[in-house]
Amino acid sequence: MPIHHIPAPPHIKAPPLSFGTRIGDLLFISGIPGFDADGHLPDEFEAQFANVVTNFTRVLTEGGVTLRDLVKVNVLLTRAADVAAMNRLYAAAFGPAPYPARTTCVVVALPDPKMLIEIEGIAAVTKT
Repeated sequence: MPIHHIPAPPHIKAPPLSFGTRIGDLLFISGIPGFDADGHLPDEFEAQFANVVTNFTRVLTEGGVTLRDLVKVNVLLTRAADVAAMNRLYAAAFGPAPYPARTTCVVVALPDPKMLIEIEGIAAVTKT
């Protein structure tokens, strides 16, 4: 069974990883940070969240699925104070219910000190 790799956009300086990897009926999405189209991280949490959703959706689309095909999502935040805002924004972006299974963790840091959020996930590919 071939593995399909979805690379980072060419203008993004990414570590050695695929943004997504599809095998069979599963698409694994790497942790996606809130970089904008120019590869910069905005200072505001809401802007980073919006960028994550845009970048995450691009990977899902390239993998042949949508947000509705997500089965599991992991959200990493660097500030506990952002949990309520994240839940509100997440409900709007990933809804309506039912939502995928989700884990939310507040971590000490992410690879770039300016990163406030990173989201990774697994989607079911139900169509060819």
